[in-house]
Amino acid sequence: MPALLRPLARSVTYTRWLHLFISVVIVGMWIFIDDGKMWVPPVLLFFAGFVPAVRLVEGLQARLLLTPHGFKDPSSGIAAASSVTWGDRWRTVLWLEIRLLLGNLVGMLTIQLPALAVDLAVASGGGDGRTSVLELPGGHWWYALLVPLPVVALLAVVVGIGELITVIARRLLGPSAQERLAALEERTEQLLERNRIARELHDSIGHALTVAVVQAGAARAAGDPDFTDRALSAIEETGRAALEDLERMLLVLREPGRPRTARPTLTETDRLLESARAAGAEIDAQITGALSEVPGPVSREGYRIVQEALTNVLRHAGPVPARVRIAVADGRLELEVGNPLPHPPPPGGSSLRDSGLRGIRERATLLGGEATTGPYEGEWRVRVGLPLTGPG
Repeated sequence: MPALLRPLARSVTYTRWLHLFISVVIVGMWIFIDDGKMWVPPVLLFFAGFVPAVRLVEGLQARLLLTPHGFKDPSSGIAAASSVTWGDRWRTVLWLEIRLLLGNLVGMLTIQLPALAVDLAVASGGGDGRTSVLELPGGHWWYALLVPLPVVALLAVVVGIGELITVIARRLLGPSAQERLAALEERTEQLLERNRIARELHDSIGHALTVAVVQAGAARAAGDPDFTDRALSAIEETGRAALEDLERMLLVLREPGRPRTARPTLTETDRLLESARAAGAEIDAQITGALSEVPGPVSREGYRIVQEALTNVLRHAGPVPARVRIAVADGRLELEVGNPLPHPPPPGGSSLRDSGLRGIRERATLLGGEATTGPYEGEWRVRVGLPLTGPG
């Protein structure tokens, strides 16, 4: 029994009732003007359904009154957009006609069923019930037993037709295939953006923390005040750059429509190399070709790839000699970072390395390039090739 009564405790049951009643207003107004032409309201609604904005109005009203969470709920299954295709228009026309039919049915029963209950009560007391469509002769006491039935029937009609009109709204006012595709593309773009931000934070903050940890450990081991001052300066500079990257990423998350501030590119490789050298690594760098001619997206991703590769050197091998090769030629950008394999390998850190290497491969794939990582001739090597024209 509680399950049967639960719909009566939900506010959406009564807002659906109101939604159905709105159609009665249209017919009622026309009856007031000319009750001899009852075919006019359906015809007017037929032509109104072809107006693009009508679908938007009907969708917002259906969301507001037919769904539990209101018109701001995108998961309601009801679109809130104007008609774009003729399919949208024809579905809107069908929706308006069905809504008019069901609304007037509910409106009629809302008046007649309570009137029938009153007639039954009057007739059971000896009077004649004449307010409903039925004329009930008085004098039958057992009519009193039937008084609740019209009320129960009305409540069942309200709940049942309310559910039915909601299902129909989701079918006829729901997103079209074009709208679903647009929503899917938008969702995909959001996920790609979140993934990109995660990679940016991993590379930038991971690099800064690695440099800070290596510098602090080296300063403590050296016991040299001058070296300690240089180490603290390097930690300060690296931390400041990481904070700028973090602030930029947080702005993108807080204000998605805000223009993005500049991200570092390969033209700033010297700063990256100096940061690694300041952490104690011996960097042998060779740069050929014009880095300024590398397209922005390729140059930004190339900078992050080199940054992550150097971060892995410091994190997993320590301040060891490393070589960096950056070449721009024949329409491609070639990146290579290598360092001697430590003996024995340092414990732990495999999950961080795996995450960083996965990020390098993802960046390369998104730009239509390829990446190879792993041991090679006694060293750990990261090698990435990217087309300057992007994926093609």
